[in-house]
Amino acid sequence: MSRTDDKLSAIRAAMAEQGVELCALGPGAHMQWVLDWHPHPDERLTLLAIGRDSAYFVVPSVNAEQAGANAGLPLITWRDEDGPEGALRSLAQKIGGVTRLVLDETMRTDFSLPLMDAFQGATPVFADRLVGALRMVKDAGELAALKASAGVADRAMQAGFAAIRPGLTETQVAQAMRDSFAAEGAAVAFTLCASGPNGAFPHHSTGDRVLQEGDAIVFDIGAGYGGYPSDITRMAAVGSLPAGYDEVHQVVERAWQAAAEAARPGVKAHVVDDAARKVITDAGYGEYFVHRTGHGLGLEIHEPPYLTSSSQTVLQEGMVFSIEPGIYIPGRFGIRLEDIVILRADGVEILSTLPRDVQVSASEG
Repeated sequence: MSRTDDKLSAIRAAMAEQGVELCALGPGAHMQWVLDWHPHPDERLTLLAIGRDSAYFVVPSVNAEQAGANAGLPLITWRDEDGPEGALRSLAQKIGGVTRLVLDETMRTDFSLPLMDAFQGATPVFADRLVGALRMVKDAGELAALKASAGVADRAMQAGFAAIRPGLTETQVAQAMRDSFAAEGAAVAFTLCASGPNGAFPHHSTGDRVLQEGDAIVFDIGAGYGGYPSDITRMAAVGSLPAGYDEVHQVVERAWQAAAEAARPGVKAHVVDDAARKVITDAGYGEYFVHRTGHGLGLEIHEPPYLTSSSQTVLQEGMVFSIEPGIYIPGRFGIRLEDIVILRADGVEILSTLPRDVQVSASEG
């Protein structure tokens, strides 16, 4: 049985449990997970339609040959001059009655609305509850790919540390990390360099601020490698640490450790967020921890499970997610420590080999 057959079997088992007759996926991560391929997404309606005992690939005729070679499923094609409505009617006839329809939450609206018209009366639900839930637990191949990608990110982070100099801009330092990624064939997703007071913005847009002696710097970087992304955040400083930095860094590190200790199979995701948040709140910095403790990582940089204060997702062995508590003090600096971890039976395995200590560059002169 092929990987795709395995994935289809798992989806159908979940469909039966959830009372779903049709699962429709557009070009994107869900389709990639099932087929190990998806076509370039554009305005032409393209769907992987999975029924209880059948599956079809709805595709424009201009892409039919490529789809047939890669999807390995029966095709329902449509031509530009006709539009996709006839193909959707044909799909509806083949699938039969549908009372509950799973829709890819990332699907274009001009795909989902015509599909719902073709299956009038069906209750739509998002695919994150079905395909997304299956994707949360990674197989051995995915874990190996994520580890390899993390190694590439570690080396890019070290390139950023080595590039730190007073007088350089954030953009110039970030370029060193981008070059490192490119040298290893990785597709850069983001290279955040937030220096000094800019570090207090969790999602700062790297810009032209010039690095100065005594700046703390937040590096948050990620890139795609071998089909899987990386995501890591580390702290650095230019020459010396700003006043009060050490205390805050220690609090964030304790919060990271508390979250990692709380992460065990069978625990609800909010327990991990609660553990990190308690450390930071008890230290008097609760108002400065302004985001969730973590997010899943797989085919996408952000995917379930999400480690929020309200998440009821039960963590399972084989899940991969970030642990990234942070404290952001306006006008001074920010500190975020992020590692991607694999949840094992006895706790977390960290993908990065880099310590979470702040990397202080040598002073000029």
